[in-house]
Amino acid sequence: MLKRINKFIAECGLASRRKAEEFINQGRVSVNEKIVNSLSYTINPDKDIVKVDGEIIRPKRNIYILLNKPKRVISSTNDEKNRKTVVDLINTKEKIFPVGRLDYNTTGVLFLTNDGDFSNLLTHPKNKIVRIYQVKLNKGLEEKDRLKLLSGLLIDRKKGKFTNVRFPKKNDRKFVEVECIEGRNHFVKKMFGALKYDIKSLNRHSFAGVVSDIPLGKYRILNENEILEIVRSHSIKNHSRRN
Repeated sequence: MLKRINKFIAECGLASRRKAEEFINQGRVSVNEKIVNSLSYTINPDKDIVKVDGEIIRPKRNIYILLNKPKRVISSTNDEKNRKTVVDLINTKEKIFPVGRLDYNTTGVLFLTNDGDFSNLLTHPKNKIVRIYQVKLNKGLEEKDRLKLLSGLLIDRKKGKFTNVRFPKKNDRKFVEVECIEGRNHFVKKMFGALKYDIKSLNRHSFAGVVSDIPLGKYRILNENEILEIVRSHSIKNHSRRN
């Protein structure tokens, strides 16, 4: 399949399309050892050799990782306090970053990728991606407070609510499973804190419909079908909302 040269350069992760056009206009791009001057020039990525400043460039390989995040790990690519980060747990040469974040002592489902579009799909508030958390409280959740969590509370001067609050274990109201579409920092903790409950442990059981099927601290590569299903299902939902 033929592809415009500026798009190909952008997909290699070297620069944006606009910046790639600057490279072309400056005579810095060659295809099969011939300088390219046309912005509409097309190439065959499987056959043609593209160079920028004499260096061969190749398409960036997108990678998608599911991590069952353990406690005492930072959801970042680096930390000024030299604490362990989620990237430190992954054995890859690709430059990856976490999709959103989980707090230092929060465990559970976390994606890491090098695909900015995928990350934006799952973190942009307008997409209303579902998160399910398992919460261990310092005391049993009273029914009146469960209803308040569902109707909404003012958190940082903005209303927030859970879309579902249930008790997975019969007769154990200290263990609660909550569902929400919020991605604000410390959202679950602040919701319970507003009602004077302390969280003893917090685990993200599910994110975007994906449940961790690996031990705590372990990770695996998501396959193409899993990624397509995540993107397809949430793109369909967003399209339905707009119509």
